[in-house]
Amino acid sequence: MVPAEPVTPLPPRRGRYPILVQWWRDLTFLHWPVPPGQVAPLLPAGVRPDTLDGVSYVGLIAFRMHRLGPLAGPGLPYLGTFCETNVRLYSVDGQGRRGVVFRSLDAARLVPVLVARAGFRLPYLWARMRLDRDGDTLRYQTSRRWPGPRGTGGVLHARIGAPIADPSPLEHFLTARWGLHVRAYGRTRYLPNEHPAWPLYHADLLHLADTLVASAGLAGLAATAPVSVLYSPGVPVRFGTPI
Repeated sequence: MVPAEPVTPLPPRRGRYPILVQWWRDLTFLHWPVPPGQVAPLLPAGVRPDTLDGVSYVGLIAFRMHRLGPLAGPGLPYLGTFCETNVRLYSVDGQGRRGVVFRSLDAARLVPVLVARAGFRLPYLWARMRLDRDGDTLRYQTSRRWPGPRGTGGVLHARIGAPIADPSPLEHFLTARWGLHVRAYGRTRYLPNEHPAWPLYHADLLHLADTLVASAGLAGLAATAPVSVLYSPGVPVRFGTPI
């Protein structure tokens, strides 16, 4: 088995011309620990659960997508800007490349949902969503429209705390992800991305009522307290061609 590449705060150089650009803004990250064997059946062929000290994680990440667009940009101002919430797992492939596997990606714009489902075979779903910010508090709301189950979603309410000057090994592990694994057209592909080092902040979870995690095959998890709650104002992102 090829060992996993190091967890680094900056992306490795993969020499790929960008096929997509976007900004991720106002992100709140919630994470729960799980045994690797619990999530292994949810991963595509050719990848295994990524672990830190023998533990894998499930993430619920809510944010604003800003100016998603093709090639080198500048991105689309309306169709490319919307709220999104995803449920993700952590993966390593046979070449040792660390990444994420999305179990669901709820987004508030139908056209990007259709393009991502058809072109990349990503599990995007159309949802009614909003993000309200009042000072240092954020409130994300999601209600799935299509393809269902309709109404899946919930409310995530968090308060931003102090900046993190020196992220812990766990905080790096959960956020420094330089690609995603997806099963598309009969094979598992790796889609690399690059962005600056995350500006991270501590955050407090004020309220969570969620059915997205359960709908992604992990029933009961979101009813327990997450072990990590983080906030980031965001980063610009470039995705390269699939490998």
